[in-house]
Amino acid sequence: MPSVLNVDTLTNAAGTGPVTLTKQSAAKCWIRFNGTGTIAINDSFNVSGIVDAGTGEYTVTINNDMANDDYAYYGFSSRDASTSQVGMFGTTSTADVTTGKFRVIELAGTTFFDVGVVMCAVHGDLA
Repeated sequence: MPSVLNVDTLTNAAGTGPVTLTKQSAAKCWIRFNGTGTIAINDSFNVSGIVDAGTGEYTVTINNDMANDDYAYYGFSSRDASTSQVGMFGTTSTADVTTGKFRVIELAGTTFFDVGVVMCAVHGDLA
């Protein structure tokens, strides 16, 4: 017979805070946002906000920092949500998720450009 578990909040064993994913392989941070016009987060996890840092440049602020610099991050973008033009994004050399922020850049050759859909995630251990 199947079981159903309905809860509003899971807390850690000490009862002092929420259960966190620290050793599992799930993404510790992810975001999907509109990168054109007035940028807006469509959905996210462990993200407190984004800033438009200029054409084709965005800064993502996360809630819980990573424990060290041995994390992996990746992403995809689409220039136009109605087409299948998809590409990888890059990050600047100052990206450091251990400080709670990372930058996303959209670059074609030497030209920065805004894109309609940006999706990225971070895997690693939380601080």
